Amino acid sequence: MPEHSVEIGATRIELAVGDIAAQPDIDAVVNAANAQLLPGGGVAGAIHRAAGPGLREECRRLAPISPGEAVMTRGHRLPNAYVIHCLGPVYGVDRPEDQLLAACYRNALAIADRQGLRSVAFPAISTGAFGYPLERATEVAISSVLATVERLKSVRTVRFVLAGEEALRVHDEVLRRLLAR
Repeated sequence: MPEHSVEIGATRIELAVGDIAAQPDIDAVVNAANAQLLPGGGVAGAIHRAAGPGLREECRRLAPISPGEAVMTRGHRLPNAYVIHCLGPVYGVDRPEDQLLAACYRNALAIADRQGLRSVAFPAISTGAFGYPLERATEVAISSVLATVERLKSVRTVRFVLAGEEALRVHDEVLRRLLAR
């Protein structure tokens, strides 16, 4: 499934084009959530549609969340045991957006690691309706993951599930550039 991958210590970072709600080999998928953890468009809509109404009911007790925060629910009808919901920053509104976006990735990985999960799949958080420029968001995302993976005890696969070939190209270029440093 992954189109590009690299090993960082004991963890594999994968890049793939696909549907975040269709990752059957992953323990937890990450939802690019809204503050109320409600179904919406994009990633949140896809995850909620696939998971069914039980996810919305479980989310109701956890909302609202703040930018950078992450919470976990069961996966319900998804092929994944869990969903980690992260509220990314709205670009140009929530400040400092780079730090809040980095916190999404760090907090999601910390939750997965504490739970003993082995694999996590992320969308490109905040790059859709929240307006974060793709390349800048990718640099924050991959830098955050690279800074975190060596401290993880259980997570062995981090997959970025991307909406198209352009996002894949940008993620691949940024990953290669950051690894070359």
